[in-house]
Amino acid sequence: MPKILLAEDDESMRLYLTRALEKVGYEVQAVDRGTAALPLLESEVFDLLLTDIVMPEMDGIELAQRAAVSAPDMRVMFITGFAAVALKAGSAAPTAKVLSKPFHLRDLVAEVDRLFQSEDQHGRL
Repeated sequence: MPKILLAEDDESMRLYLTRALEKVGYEVQAVDRGTAALPLLESEVFDLLLTDIVMPEMDGIELAQRAAVSAPDMRVMFITGFAAVALKAGSAAPTAKVLSKPFHLRDLVAEVDRLFQSEDQHGRL
């Protein structure tokens, strides 16, 4: 099963997303900020970085850019409540999916599933 690194500073949202993804079978490692994600990216292999864009210390865009150096094959999906920030994210990481808050959990799970199904069809994963 694919392994997801979730970076989300809002504790309730982080727990909510973690439970939802684990419930459908994904392995999730969750952290509360981008700077906490960096050491994990260097020591473990993840299939997806699911990150909020607006976080303290390091935003999700910078995290994704740094992750691309150490894990260039890892997929990225941004979650954000700020539409203008989402547009910036799209230009910073052209292969990244942006999911705007509020969203329903089934939408998130569907997007993650779609991302991995697409990879399976191309012989990756």
